[in-house]
Order: sequence, then structure tokens, then C-alpha cells
Amino acid sequence: MTRILSLLFASSLSSMVFADVVVPTRTIRANAIITEMDVSAKAGEVANTFNRPTDVIGQEARTTLYAGRPIRFDDVGPPALVARNQIVPLRFESGGLLITTDGRSLERGGVGDRVRIMNLDSRTTLFGQVRPDGSVQVKR
Repeated sequence: MTRILSLLFASSLSSMVFADVVVPTRTIRANAIITEMDVSAKAGEVANTFNRPTDVIGQEARTTLYAGRPIRFDDVGPPALVARNQIVPLRFESGGLLITTDGRSLERGGVGDRVRIMNLDSRTTLFGQVRPDGSVQVKR
């Protein structure tokens, strides 16, 4: 019985596969775009981390990434299209109504990010989602 259990345990160990984790090859500052030379794969398995370098290449570092430490999902995101204090077009759509005006971005954001915007006409602070064209879609 002991021999059967040890054979089963040994066969299960040989079928275990260790995943790779993506790590920076050098320190990458926040807001920098990650290039192919900046990352590599290293053996290991850490929860909530990338396992393919192609997933992070072209993304923007949201925080400082240190060499050798795994890159977590929240550490990178799409490159920012909207900079802090940038004047951006605001769009509000409801039913058949479309209102457009200018606003000032109060924070940085990439496509799909939720950012705070100040309407320049009313000085009201709103929240909106950055669109691929660099405008911000405001919702109720």
C-alpha cells in the first residue's frame, strides 16, 4: 500500500508544471512605457501576476517596478491618453441628446480609465471614462 501511494505521489509531482512570471530586467519608473528590453520571464508562480512578457509590452507602468520582482496586474495599464490639467472634450449622451463641451482633466488616464474632470463652463467636478479618441464620456 505504501509503495502504491509513493508511486502515485511521484507521478503527480512529475506532472506538475511551474508557470513563469514576468519580471522587469531593470527598475522601471511610473508612467514609463514598457518595452521588450525591459522585461523577461522567470520560473515561479505568484498569484495575480503576468506570465507572458507580451502581455505587458506596450503597457504603462502605474507604479515603480523593481528589477526581479513579479509584475502584478494592477502595476500596469494602457498608456495614458489624458494628462493631468489637459483640456479635453467632454461628451454626455442620453437618449437622442448629445452635449459636448470642454473640461480640464484633474488626473491622468488611459483608455477605459475613470477620471475626474472639471467642466470649464460650470466649474463642476464630474467623473468620466476616457475614450480611445482622447475625449471623456460623462455618465449620470
